[in-house]
Amino acid sequence: MKKIAMMAGLLALTGCVQVDRYEDVIKHPVPAELAGYWQSKGPQSAMVSPEAIATLVVTQEGDTLDCRQWQRVVAVPGKMMLRSDDFYNVTRKLDIYPLDREGSAIEYDGMILQRVDRPTTECATYLSKNPLGSKLP
Repeated sequence: MKKIAMMAGLLALTGCVQVDRYEDVIKHPVPAELAGYWQSKGPQSAMVSPEAIATLVVTQEGDTLDCRQWQRVVAVPGKMMLRSDDFYNVTRKLDIYPLDREGSAIEYDGMILQRVDRPTTECATYLSKNPLGSKLP
């Protein structure tokens, strides 16, 4: 019985991405269709409030900024990781989020983000004080 439970646990973990140290993640360039600014539109069930906004900044070199705002701005830099032809954003907090592109949108952390021309003013202010180190498209 223990062997069955152990095998079931191993099967459940198959395909999961785990990162123990941010420094060990190899940053990977992204295709042009993923680089740019992505933002939530309207209420998202994954967000804390209907007024909350999520912005994801992705450079072609693979640097990222996960910027979320509601009553304050929470911005976490990261980098893109490629594993088995799938892109993942790994933040400095070791959060790992897959990016699934669906037409002109991406699914990210349970949210649907649309491409926009620029980040919100608050996220742009964070970026001006904390550049990602790569040029944006």
